[in-house]
Amino acid sequence: MWLYVLLALLALLLLRRWHRERQTVPGLSERHVLITGCDSGFGNLLARQLDARGLRVLAACLSEAGAAQLRAATSERLQTVLLDVTSSKSIADVTAWVRQRVGDQGLWGLVNNAGIAIPTAPNEWLSKEDFVKVLDVNLVGLVEVTLSLLPLVRRARGRVVNVASVMGRVSFFGGGYCISKYGVEAFSDSLRLEMRRFGVKVCVIEPGYFKTMITNVESLEKNFYSCWEKLPEEIKTSYGESYLKQFVVMLKLLQKTYNSDLSLVTNCMEHALTSVHPRSRYSAGWDAKLLYLPVSYLPSALSDALFALFYPK
Repeated sequence: MWLYVLLALLALLLLRRWHRERQTVPGLSERHVLITGCDSGFGNLLARQLDARGLRVLAACLSEAGAAQLRAATSERLQTVLLDVTSSKSIADVTAWVRQRVGDQGLWGLVNNAGIAIPTAPNEWLSKEDFVKVLDVNLVGLVEVTLSLLPLVRRARGRVVNVASVMGRVSFFGGGYCISKYGVEAFSDSLRLEMRRFGVKVCVIEPGYFKTMITNVESLEKNFYSCWEKLPEEIKTSYGESYLKQFVVMLKLLQKTYNSDLSLVTNCMEHALTSVHPRSRYSAGWDAKLLYLPVSYLPSALSDALFALFYPK
C-alpha cells in the first residue's frame, strides 16, 4: 500500500517538474543574450541555435575569422564583437558595446562559455605560468566578464549561465583546467545566492566529454610531448618515457568515448535562458549522468581506486 503511495507521489513530483520546465519566458524576440567563445564548439552552435529561436544574440568571438563565419551562417539579428577574456580593456570595451545595444532593457542572458584546456599534463611537468594561462581564461576571465556585465543582467532580472564541467566535480588529471572548473562551480554557487533578491538566476552547465576544440586529442598529445621535452632530466628519469607513452595511449582510448552531439550541451544552455524555471545545474552527456557525477559522491578512497585504473603503472 505505502509503496503505491510513494510511487504515486514520485510520479506527481516528476509531472510537476516536467510542467514547470516547459514554461517559456515570454517576449524572447526582444531579449539580448551575450555568449563568449563563439568561434567554435558550444558557443558557436548556441549562437546559431538562439538566433534561429528569434533571440537577439550578441556573439563574442576571439578572432575576426570566427566572427565572419558566424555572421555568414546566421540572420541579420545576430551581432558579433571581438573579446579577449584575459584583457580588462577588451572586457570594458565589450561591456560598453553591449550597454549601447541593450539600452534600458538590460541584458537578459550572459553565457560564459569561453575556455581552454591546454597546457595540461601531470602537475609536476607544468610551471606556474602553465596553470595561470588556463586559469586566466576559464576562471579569472569568467569572473571579470560577469562582474562587468552583472549590472545589465540585474536590470533585466535575467540569467547568468556558466559553463563548468564534470571535471569541476572530480579531478583526475593535472593542470589548470580542473582547478578552474572547480572555481567556476564555487563562484556560481555564491553568485546564485547573492542574486536571488534581484530575480537573477545563475545556472551551471556540467558537460561530460564532448568532441570540441578543447578536447582535441591531437593537440593534447602534442602538448604532452612539449611539456615532456622541457622537463629536467631528473624528472624524466623518475617518471620514465614509458609513463609518457602510456598517457598518450590513454588519451587515444578516451577519444573513443567522446560525444560528438554538441546539441546535448547547447540544449541545456537554451533551456537555462528560455525557461521560466531553469535548473541550477545541468549535466549533459551519459558519462556525466551515469559516471562522473555519481563517482563525485563516492568516498575518496573508492574514486581514487577507480581513476587509478586509467593511470600508467
